[in-house]
Amino acid sequence: MSQDQAEQQQTFYDAIGGYDTIAAIVAAFYEGVAEDPVLRPMYPEEDLGPAEERFTLFLVQYWGGPSIYSERRGHPRLRMRHAPFAVTPTAAEHWLRHFRAALDRVALPPDHDREFWAYVTHAAQFMINTPEDLG
Repeated sequence: MSQDQAEQQQTFYDAIGGYDTIAAIVAAFYEGVAEDPVLRPMYPEEDLGPAEERFTLFLVQYWGGPSIYSERRGHPRLRMRHAPFAVTPTAAEHWLRHFRAALDRVALPPDHDREFWAYVTHAAQFMINTPEDLG
């Protein structure tokens, strides 16, 4: 198999460094969430560790790694799982701010960074389920 063929068969997950890279991105993301007055209340658990693990496993699976997330939790059903929380446009902006900082810290190659960022910006908009409070 040529190197070109091997690269074509490689998943995005493998191309960015696998589990360790995704775990580093998610850990950096949750450092921001832990201090964020808009986002932190959306995490009812005292410790953000379980949420961090779930998000890591979700992204691992999404980008082509092992399907541990689905084995443990079933179909992601992201909108349903987030329905109990008021995900406003402001919350989405905060979420993206922390994700951007996490991607910047990990410093993926530009093409991979663009692909990851495109996914999370789409996901953040998709998850909005509550308009801003107009009152």
